[in-house]
Amino acid sequence: MNVVMIGTGYVGLVSGTCFAEFGADVTCVDVDASKIERLNRGEIPIYEPGLDRLVASNVDGGRLNFTTELAAAVRGADLVFIAVGTPTRRGEGFADLSYVYEAARQVAQHLEGYTVIVDKSTVPVGTARNVERIVREENAEADFDVASNPEFLREGAAIADFMRPDRVVLGVESERAERLLRELYRPLNLRETPILVTGLESAELIKYAANAFLATKISFINEMSALCEAVGADVHAVAKGMGMDGRIGSKFLHPGPGYGGSCFPKDTQALVRIAQEHGTGSRIVEAVIEVNAAQKARMIKKIRGALGGSEAGRTIAVLGLTFKPETDDMRDSPALSILPPLIEKGARIRAHDPQGMHEAKNLLPVEVEYCDDMHETWRDADALVVLTEWNVYRGLDFERVRDDMRGRVFVDLRNIYERSTLEALGFEYHCVGR
Repeated sequence: MNVVMIGTGYVGLVSGTCFAEFGADVTCVDVDASKIERLNRGEIPIYEPGLDRLVASNVDGGRLNFTTELAAAVRGADLVFIAVGTPTRRGEGFADLSYVYEAARQVAQHLEGYTVIVDKSTVPVGTARNVERIVREENAEADFDVASNPEFLREGAAIADFMRPDRVVLGVESERAERLLRELYRPLNLRETPILVTGLESAELIKYAANAFLATKISFINEMSALCEAVGADVHAVAKGMGMDGRIGSKFLHPGPGYGGSCFPKDTQALVRIAQEHGTGSRIVEAVIEVNAAQKARMIKKIRGALGGSEAGRTIAVLGLTFKPETDDMRDSPALSILPPLIEKGARIRAHDPQGMHEAKNLLPVEVEYCDDMHETWRDADALVVLTEWNVYRGLDFERVRDDMRGRVFVDLRNIYERSTLEALGFEYHCVGR
């Protein structure tokens, strides 16, 4: 089966590589010539554990190719996936679909034989209909169907999510399209992976609804963490008690500095705009967005309070910059909201992250100092703040940290340590909801 993946970003590169691992002949297309050159040299433009080895093995096996030549790739393809970016339009909350529609126009001009055009990007309801309209306008004689196949990949665990998914969602309107997509995903039959076949609109909405619901769980437990601090409760006990209820479950009930990344912030805003555009309310999701912003602001206040009410002239060591561990993604990371206000009020920030520092330098104020050696971040620091729970930060030598620091303030925004341990060593321990 010949598969074309348009876009070599996070979704496109992971999906294309995993389809090749399934045995398909995959060509990944991108307009960025430098990115294609890097991929052809074996250089992976994103950090995702295990992806480099999987790309290399499938390139060596002749099943995975990278090119800028869309026309040659599309001719003879059985399935063409559109996996380009859909960023939020500045100040509006709507998803920018210009890249999706431009890809559809270009694909239309080179179709030969029956082809299924598949929206893999996260797109608002109605996008598949517009892609179909654009293709027909560009090529009235084309023999094709449009389908929706949303992705549910977690950064840091994307390969496992693709190979062992909870479900596969296929939004289709013809038996031919369904048959081709089922054949592509046939290797998952061994694991009896559920395949849900729906209409186009339902498939498009499933992705937004799922992400909004997960974001709701995060904002809910973060709101509970503030209440726990006010009444003297332990948010971990509350979350555990909630999660033991099979109707609720324990996942995504972890308090912290707020959600970030490429999906939750963008998709919650887009869902609100979709609801508004169609004259329905989405008040719960609106509240989720507000609570998330408030949680990040509360973390700034927590750090400031731990320093006695002012960060001016203080040196703060920061461990972790990415929005979660096992990724280099800085998009909407809490660090982008928390660190700049501290710098504006006179704090000196020294930071370390195993994968995110290169991208952080493009997004954070120039005053941030980056340390290749994490031990240098806290040398003579007044406070240490854990922003991202990378494994390398879970086993710190606290006696060394204490001896190297000037102050004793330890702010654990991911609750990965125990208060008793830190306080026994002389630290002033601050966390979330405990």
